[in-house]
Amino acid sequence: MSDRSLPRLWFERPVIGTLQASVAERCTVLGPGTEDEPFNGVTTAQAAIAGSARYDDAFMDLAPELTVISRTGIGVDSVDVAAATRRGIVVCNAPEGPTVSTAEHAVTLMLAVAKGVRRAQAAVETGKALRYYVGHRGIELEGKVLGLVGYGRIARHVARIARGIGMDVVAFDPYVDATTTGDVSFVASLHELLGVADVVSVHVPLTDDSRGMIGRDEFAAMKPGTVFINTARGGVVDQDALLAALEAGRLFGAGLDVTDPEPLPAGHPLLGRPDVIVTPHIASGTAEGKVRMLQMAVDQAIDVVEGRRPPHIVNPEVWEHRAHGPAAGVGA
Repeated sequence: MSDRSLPRLWFERPVIGTLQASVAERCTVLGPGTEDEPFNGVTTAQAAIAGSARYDDAFMDLAPELTVISRTGIGVDSVDVAAATRRGIVVCNAPEGPTVSTAEHAVTLMLAVAKGVRRAQAAVETGKALRYYVGHRGIELEGKVLGLVGYGRIARHVARIARGIGMDVVAFDPYVDATTTGDVSFVASLHELLGVADVVSVHVPLTDDSRGMIGRDEFAAMKPGTVFINTARGGVVDQDALLAALEAGRLFGAGLDVTDPEPLPAGHPLLGRPDVIVTPHIASGTAEGKVRMLQMAVDQAIDVVEGRRPPHIVNPEVWEHRAHGPAAGVGA
């Protein structure tokens, strides 16, 4: 029997084992869904702890008591924020949760591509390692320029690691005050960054403005032999343009944790290339990162249900409307 006095939280994914006891003390756990019934148990939920499923009008119709959708990561592109706002549903994210894990993964991809790890491993596995050294190609990153497209929390942590291995760091982000960025040099345009960077790493959210922002013109603007890394969202990159740049030999290689679609279908031309490493959107998925993101999402969901303002609201107008008006959708 659930305790109806506790906040009722529906979980898209199972609660991590180390958090099960503490979560159960603070809320009534609903869900998770199943393959056949992905939203099983959501009908009485006051809050949804959201992963990568789509949260749109159809989902919200299933949960008439829903007051908050709390994401376990940064991006909210899987949530119809406008629909939630119309219904008076708060949308939260957990921007600090995946920072360390995702930054470390971006650097891992950068190093693996620069050192030709995929090619070298294939040489061992296919029995061609004996004379492989002569033809092996790798890049030494000390003294090279890392270009960060976007300069939020993850990019800032990437910059700290990169400076630790002797790289120079430049960044482009029109939404960041360049006077507060310490040892990072800011450039005035994306194309200026692409023209000076030896490694380009993407760290921007997927929005209408950023969709496809790295396309044919941008790959053409990169220095020959550039390493390209994307741990943000697949839709930020025109994958046909990326493939064309690789096939033309313009890029040294690419490391991708995100693609469009996810996962890439079997036989996709980006898969199996010796100059491309693809991981299945798991950059934030360390043991520590998973706990941190889930804890933050749960904390904020409970805050909303119990009437406290959470620290990371994507649609703050909903909260303001609640504070100053009836419990109805904004503009209702």
